Amino acid sequence: MYGNAASPFASRTQRASMYRKVGLETDVQSASPHRLVAMLFDGIFAAMNQALVAIETNNTELKNNSLCRAVRILDEGLKATLNLEAGPLAQDLGDLYAYLCMRLTQANLRSDATLIEECQRLLTPVRDAWTAIGQSPEVQRAA
Repeated sequence: MYGNAASPFASRTQRASMYRKVGLETDVQSASPHRLVAMLFDGIFAAMNQALVAIETNNTELKNNSLCRAVRILDEGLKATLNLEAGPLAQDLGDLYAYLCMRLTQANLRSDATLIEECQRLLTPVRDAWTAIGQSPEVQRAA
């Protein structure tokens, strides 16, 4: 009864988690399509960074959860929404995302930080290009 997040007696961690969830849901509901993809990139990098820390501290459960989350964001968030009929860029991105999913899965199985770092290096230019597109006047007006 008193441990429930809606209770005034909820722990500080439970209340913080509840507020974060509400904040994220509000961000998602009000975000432009461009911002939603940017949020997916933020989530992938946060998950990969968390996995790197987990490997350093031998926290297998956190490593597994973080890398599984990164793979799901890539596969279900970015790859699944590509319009493969739009041209070769979409196909290339799909191939890159599939490769990253495979490497992150290998990193999870081997607890290999170098594989995660490889994925970060490969995905950084894509995220940076997406951010640059978001700063263009056309996208700013659409948002």
